[in-house]
Amino acid sequence: MSDKKKLRIGLMGGTFDPIHYGHLVTAEAARTKFALNEVIFVPSGNPPHKKEVPISDAEHRLMMVIMATVTNPNFHISRMELERSGFSYTFDTVKEFLRQYNNNCEIYFITGADAILEIITWKDVSALMEKCNFIAATRPGFNLDELYKLPVNFLEKISFMQVPALAISSTDIRKRVAKGESIKYLLPESVENYIYKQKLYLDQ
Repeated sequence: MSDKKKLRIGLMGGTFDPIHYGHLVTAEAARTKFALNEVIFVPSGNPPHKKEVPISDAEHRLMMVIMATVTNPNFHISRMELERSGFSYTFDTVKEFLRQYNNNCEIYFITGADAILEIITWKDVSALMEKCNFIAATRPGFNLDELYKLPVNFLEKISFMQVPALAISSTDIRKRVAKGESIKYLLPESVENYIYKQKLYLDQ
């Protein structure tokens, strides 16, 4: 199979605790801007970079992702990291997707620009850069100067994309719920209702 016929797969990783419109707008913007065939949401199972941060039960996070993405036929979900034991490393996830597609795909890992700053600390980062491309979504006003301190060979594999909706954050939503403040219009109504029904984030 020639490179031109290779599928272009977007992987959207994250804890999604909870998923919100910032995630969804970013995924759709990346899909259209980079001509991706599909975007696969991969909820983190046990993210190594959030060891000290309490994370909601995996099934709650997965259910919210399902509810948020069900209306978009170009969005799919993978339980890969939730079913894998140990820490959830991007390198292992990318390698497994390449195996599943028999290497007949190009992987575009979609993440926030702030996470890209930590990329040199990721597991097997040099090998990871050889296996996939990165799409770094930035908020308006985000200072890119820090990103340009990354090694040149890393920057060559990273494309930047400004997404205004990324001003929304999961951390802010959790705080709002804990304080009894409104979260309407920050995330899909189905996810909002699920949070209230399951009494999530009240102990934050």
